[in-house]
Amino acid sequence: MRRLGIGADPDSVSRTVTLPAAWEDGAAAALAALAPGDAAVSVAEAARMWAAPLGAELEKRALRLLLLRRAAPTEAVWSGLAADDPGYVLNLPAFLTSDGHFDVEAFAAAVETTVEVLTVLAPAARDLSVGMADLSRLLAALGIKYDTDAARDVARCLAAVLRGQADAASARSGEPGALRSVYKAAPARCMVPGLAEAALAARTEATPRHLVTTAIRMPGAAEALLGVETGGIAPRFAWVGEDGDLTRTARAWLGARGMSGERALAIQLSGGSPFPVTGEAAHALMHDAVAPFVHRMPSRPVTLTVPSAAVVKRELPGRRRGYTHQASLAGHKVLLRTGEYDDGSLGEIVIALSKEGAAFKGLMEAFATAVSLGLQHGVTLETFVEAFTFTRFGPAGAVEGDPAVKHATSFLDYAFRHLAANYLGRRDIPAAEFEPADTVGDGPRDQAPLLPLDLPAEASPRVRRRGLRVVGR
Repeated sequence: MRRLGIGADPDSVSRTVTLPAAWEDGAAAALAALAPGDAAVSVAEAARMWAAPLGAELEKRALRLLLLRRAAPTEAVWSGLAADDPGYVLNLPAFLTSDGHFDVEAFAAAVETTVEVLTVLAPAARDLSVGMADLSRLLAALGIKYDTDAARDVARCLAAVLRGQADAASARSGEPGALRSVYKAAPARCMVPGLAEAALAARTEATPRHLVTTAIRMPGAAEALLGVETGGIAPRFAWVGEDGDLTRTARAWLGARGMSGERALAIQLSGGSPFPVTGEAAHALMHDAVAPFVHRMPSRPVTLTVPSAAVVKRELPGRRRGYTHQASLAGHKVLLRTGEYDDGSLGEIVIALSKEGAAFKGLMEAFATAVSLGLQHGVTLETFVEAFTFTRFGPAGAVEGDPAVKHATSFLDYAFRHLAANYLGRRDIPAAEFEPADTVGDGPRDQAPLLPLDLPAEASPRVRRRGLRVVGR
């Protein structure tokens, strides 16, 4: 065991968390979020708070699943609100044995236990949400590529066992009912020994007590507590984690293939990839494979078709033409620079301000860089003009030094009115209009951006005289 001070997130109050030494800091942060209050907490103590009503034998099974990181209840159960949203998530890779085989019997028994736990904790609930997670890492550990028929057959069989065992456990907890039509049959065979047979055996026609028993949910703190890397049935798109190291899914893939880190690096340096590439289309196919067996699923992933012009970057020439234009918006100077392709089309803009604070200047510079990248990747200037003209924030008012633009509602409104006039020949954009609150007397108000530590002009003299005091160096 180890003990550390950590909060649910960087902005939360830190609390002392005790958990097994092999568990990650992310699991400690998840426990800090799941366990009510802000006092010191351990995994077993926090779990016993919701497991107390279960009875000795069922409590023992539930705690064993948790400490083995095989299954954990969702947030509502930890907070004492199981009746509102009773749910459980099963961590698929945790059912791998030491010799790399998937323990089918243990998985089936775990599904039954989770349904029994939720039925006790939420006896009046009609919907349960028992789901599975980290399919991607399980497939990697088994050496099966995510985007294959073999992987989808494994997922179908797992979902069939999940559904069949959950429905059967639900039926045993209620009054006997009439027979009903069942879900689609699972594949007759798959690459995991015994799984297809278990899926067939789990198929039941008994009427469950609950209207819903299974669901693939969006990942939350329960998944983090279990060490889950990918929620539900999603693939692992990135093979390197936020810490810069290989993910557990990546290490599992290399281990299943008998590939060392040095060999993987050599393949990468030679221009290849030691890891399979998975896209949104594979995720959508996996969703379609699992959906017939699960009561509730997230939205089907949609593969977006992107025009080739938006994929291939059009490089600007090293020495490019363009111009620099200086104007004034409500007394605030703005410098607009452009960069052009050889055909005279716009490919780059720079917006430089002189009077504003460093934070606002930085935001405008970053925005101009983003627009430039969009132009170089095929986004038309017309699109930006339609999106950002009439953008309203201070300063706003009369424009001096630009015959094409008389008034603007913001720096962005000015910039794209100017670009529309000079690169698109557009003089049809309606004139800028101002709300009564934006004007003082007969003209627009000189509104500077309201950034942290700025005070409105209407602030009382006592507030405006208040100074700043150094509290640390």
